[in-house]
Amino acid sequence: MSDDTIRLVSLGRILRRRWRLLTLLALAGALVGHGTSLLLPPRYTTSVSVLLPGAWEERELLTQAQIATSSVVVDRVAASLAWSGVDGVELRKRITAEAAEGNIIRISGTADTPVRAQRLSDTAAREFVAFATRVVGGNADPGAETRLEALRRSVETAGRRITELADAADPGRTVESVQARTELEKLRTALRDAMTKLDETDPAAGKSGKVSMVVMGPAVRPAGEAPPTRVQLVVAGALLFFLLAVVGHFTAARMSRRPRTEEEIAAALGAVPVGSVDVPGGRPVLRPGARGPGAWLRRLLGLDVRWDVPVPRGSGDASGRRIRYRRVCARLRERLPAAGRLLVVVPDGDEIARRAAGELIAEAGSTASQDGGGPALKVVGVTVAHPLLPDRDGESGVVVVVSPGSWTSGELAGIAGACADARQDVVGLVVAGAVRGRPAGGAR
Repeated sequence: MSDDTIRLVSLGRILRRRWRLLTLLALAGALVGHGTSLLLPPRYTTSVSVLLPGAWEERELLTQAQIATSSVVVDRVAASLAWSGVDGVELRKRITAEAAEGNIIRISGTADTPVRAQRLSDTAAREFVAFATRVVGGNADPGAETRLEALRRSVETAGRRITELADAADPGRTVESVQARTELEKLRTALRDAMTKLDETDPAAGKSGKVSMVVMGPAVRPAGEAPPTRVQLVVAGALLFFLLAVVGHFTAARMSRRPRTEEEIAAALGAVPVGSVDVPGGRPVLRPGARGPGAWLRRLLGLDVRWDVPVPRGSGDASGRRIRYRRVCARLRERLPAAGRLLVVVPDGDEIARRAAGELIAEAGSTASQDGGGPALKVVGVTVAHPLLPDRDGESGVVVVVSPGSWTSGELAGIAGACADARQDVVGLVVAGAVRGRPAGGAR
């Protein structure tokens, strides 16, 4: 069986045996999520698109997006809105801009109400277009065009005066007149070239399509809150607590030091295993020591049920289980030098081990009545917190009966120490496991 399969099986056991605890923790997580939503004010987000006609490079679009969220533009938006307690620093957290495909700058605004979010986005787009048009269009000096027009008229007047001077000169009669006409023509040509260059650098010519930004309609009023919404926080809290509970169960099981195999239990006790027996029982295994004032709460939440114990496997008939007990009695008889009495030590709270001890005593009595041999067994319960056994009084030793995965190595070592303190030799170890039994009639 792979590790993935084992994890899925373990998860199924957690869900079946701890569903009450998981449900309670999920409800607690939902309450925490709801409380968090009350601390966080609702947020509404909407956006507006600004079209930049013409050919724009990606780098230029990113620059325009940075301009849209710059402190100059945001401060203008804050001044235009004039909201109480909201300045440019606060709005800088609520306004975002990104460059989209098709030469579009998408400006988004977030506010505590849908109306304010819509107004914030529209104002941000309007202020961005006004600022970018003024900067990129080079329209910082409104009187430049007027002065250029006056200069153009002066150049035209100078051109007419040059023509009059050229006509007044004596055409071709003297060398001086020819030189004067030549100089006047050169001056006319220079003035014409200068006007051509001025026309090329006309501010009106600089207003190309790049500056003519267009706001593509007003922002749409948001119909719902921006994430995370209250419902999302409630669901996230419930899911988070549920997952933490499941991970906690797996972590506790991974860090558990409870011996589960016969060899591990024998090593913790320092005893020799003499066999394993089966105890029929279809109910989940209860956690040992489930008593005290909080027992009802543990029982209500299912904490007194061991989730990490596998589902009891199916067993054969009653006669097959009796054969196991008979073999254990035979091995105990072989280990004793002479017929004597044995103490069957069972930890308090280990219901499976106690039932197995009762079956073992019954089988030992049946064997003794048939062949007249076999040890006499007596059950003695010990508390794992403070194990204490009676002093040796004619007993030939003790046999420890435990169920797998119920006790830690330290607790088992404490039981072994109590046996040594009472000068009782540990003759053997019997491991009792729960199985799904069948009715006695079904075995025939």
